Amino acid sequence: MRYLSLAALLAVLWLGLSGHFEGLILAMGAASVALVVWLARRMQVIDEEGMPLDSLHRAAPYSIWLLGQIVKANLAMLPVLFARRPAIRPRVIVVPAGEADTLGQVTYANSITMTPGTVTLEVSDDELAVHALTEQAAADLSTGEMQRRAQQVARPPAKK
Repeated sequence: MRYLSLAALLAVLWLGLSGHFEGLILAMGAASVALVVWLARRMQVIDEEGMPLDSLHRAAPYSIWLLGQIVKANLAMLPVLFARRPAIRPRVIVVPAGEADTLGQVTYANSITMTPGTVTLEVSDDELAVHALTEQAAADLSTGEMQRRAQQVARPPAKK
């Protein structure tokens, strides 16, 4: 199932990026997709972490929430960018990484970096070092809301 999902994802990406629907071009695209899937299978790189199919239904609501946080952070950065004396107070803060697996930590760290005003500098087993441009950006991270939501996306379903 993971290989079929990879093939479908690659085919959609290839069609979207190429924009060509001529026979020869489509055949070359199909051959390219088949080659990449074959190589991925031979290299044994498609696993639960590489293609987390069981978390896709949790990723959509999180992506919508994260998009809202990105817009909110962009709006918060506007006065900082256009002020004569911006209220910039850069700092490096350490936030707990939580009890998530590697996928949860990567999701959390990438979400922090995608949000304007913050950049994840380092990820360790139990904490993340984050550069925050303003006090508000640091305060938003200290609530733990993003960590909780990112870990819910990556958390595997409970075994019954």
